[in-house]
This record gives sequence, structure tokens and C-alpha cells, in this order.
Amino acid sequence: MAVVTAVEPVLRDALIGGLLLDAADVLALRYEVDEDSAALRRIVVAADGVIEDELVELDHPCVSCAMREDAVPTLARLAEARQVAGILLGPPISADPSVVAGTLRPHQDAWHLAPALAVASADDALHDLLGDDTLAERGLQWASGDERSVGEALAAQLEYSDRIVLVGEPDSAGAELVEHLRAPEQELVTDLYALPLSRVLSGRLDHLLALRRRDARYVEPYGGPTEHGTWTLDLSSDRPFHPRRLLENIEQLGGGRLRARGHFWVPDRPDSICQWDGAGGQVSVGAVWRAGRDLPTTHLVITGVEAEDPERVRGAFARSLLTESEWEAGLMPWLGTEDVLAPWLGARTSVG
Repeated sequence: MAVVTAVEPVLRDALIGGLLLDAADVLALRYEVDEDSAALRRIVVAADGVIEDELVELDHPCVSCAMREDAVPTLARLAEARQVAGILLGPPISADPSVVAGTLRPHQDAWHLAPALAVASADDALHDLLGDDTLAERGLQWASGDERSVGEALAAQLEYSDRIVLVGEPDSAGAELVEHLRAPEQELVTDLYALPLSRVLSGRLDHLLALRRRDARYVEPYGGPTEHGTWTLDLSSDRPFHPRRLLENIEQLGGGRLRARGHFWVPDRPDSICQWDGAGGQVSVGAVWRAGRDLPTTHLVITGVEAEDPERVRGAFARSLLTESEWEAGLMPWLGTEDVLAPWLGARTSVG
């Protein structure tokens, strides 16, 4: 069973539909939001037409609940049918595949997860990944309270998936941007109908490797072609961000048409590793992990397309760090100081 994600329903459905034509013994299990009731529609499709089309009422409207409450029993039921050799799962548009796969993994039995697949438009990639549209503005969110940007949702799909189908002009600026964001081990296909079903359903999902690509503690600057002006900065330091100067510089550091990921720390909470995740002018930060015996580091990988932005971003990064003299003074001066980042990082004791 392979999970297929996208932020564009037409591309997702075209890819799944094309794959179904390759074999009569493969089904698609697709979930869509019913506009009238806000419930989910479960649609089971074969190459020759729709088999099931039912509304699903959930106790709680979230992706993990949808997978646990409905997809798990449905997959088990479909997998028991002798004539079914494979299933393509299309979760709700904009779903995070790491959440989908993470919820499904413990329930593998008659079926198992193949490598995840994401489909995106090269022609729309610049706007989708770096623009400031939210899912709500595009009508792509399926639960109230989903405040993610389109870029955040699409980046999560691209970073997690083992295979990326990029539809459109392969030499475009959008394709160049995706090359900067994808890891070398991720397979890139530039034709909607070039990926055979046998390859989509072959192998097994390496969930831990996919999660590592998403993990801000292990970000890497993959780089790529620069013909269209795409650039990637690899910014790192042993020094932490100064809490107040970070607030002063955060717009210069994270604003604009950027995709930025990484981790940082601040001197008034040296036991915390903080996540930085930004797309389309939105930046999400939080104290996510406990540091080990060694002090954390500060490391951001930032990709953009505007020629004037690298100098701005480098300068904001440098200004946000402790100065050499502040760093030489050690961490003792920070004991008991006001935690000005608490509204964004959470309480100092909240890291799990």
C-alpha cells in the first residue's frame, strides 16, 4: 500500500487514475472533504469505476483520527479480498504523510506500507512553496483551526516522500527550487505517467529515514542548479541566538519568499533544542527536544529565489547570535533572566 499526497487534487487524482489503469487488481482508497457536512467521503475506486462512496463521521477531525478510525479497518477489509494485490491511499488533500504513515505503521498485517509518493506542479512550485497563501485561503484545509501555509504543507509532503512526481517544465524555476529542497536519495520523476505501478508498490517504507529528512536537527544543504537564481544558504554557529535580538531580527531572518529549516538554542535554556521551520513568510519555532550532555548548536538551511535576500538573511543571522564577548562571558549571566521567548517556545519546563 502506497500513500500518495499532494496539495493539488487534480494532480493527485490524475496520478492515481493513471496508475490504476496499469492493473485490474489494484484499488485506490481516497478521502475527500464533504463541503456540506465537513465530514470525510471515503471513495474506493478501481480501474473500471467507483466501488464505494460513503460519508465518514469522525469523533475528531484530524488526519490521525481519520486514518485510525476509518482507514485502518478499511485497508484490512480490502486487503482480505483475494483479488486485491495493491492499494493506493490518497489521504485528504494537504495531509502530512508522516502523520498518515506514522498512524498506519502499527497496523500493518495483511498489507504493508510501500515508499511514500508526493506529486506537485513544477509550474506552481515557486508560488506554492514560497508564497504566503494559507490552506484556508485556497480551500485546502479540511479541519477548522488548520492555519498552515500551502508551502508548509507541500514542503512536508516533498521532504517525507521517497518518490516525487514533478509535473510540468523540468527546466523551470519551480523545478530548480525542488532540486534544492530534495535529498539525493529521493527519486524524482518528471512525467505524470512515467512511473510504473510496479515500482510504486515495490519495496517498503523506511519511516525513520523519511522522518530524519523532516527532522530539523539533521538539516542538510542539498543545493542544486542556479540557472534561474535559486540559492541555498548553510548558516551555522556554536553560539546561541540572543533572545531579544532574535525577536528584533526575526522578520529579516525569516520573512519573504524563503524555505527555511533548522535548529537553534538560546542561552537562558541551554538544555533545549529549538526548531525553526519557515515557508512563505511564516516561521514556526518551538522548544522541541532536550539537549544532551553537550551544548546545542545553531544551524539553519535557507533556500530562496530573490537575488537581494541572501545578504539580508546572512546579516540577520549574524546579528541574532550572541557576540563573541557575550559568548565568552558564559551562561551564568543568563540564570534567572526574563524568558522573553516563552510565548513562542513555551515554558522552560515544557520540552519533552
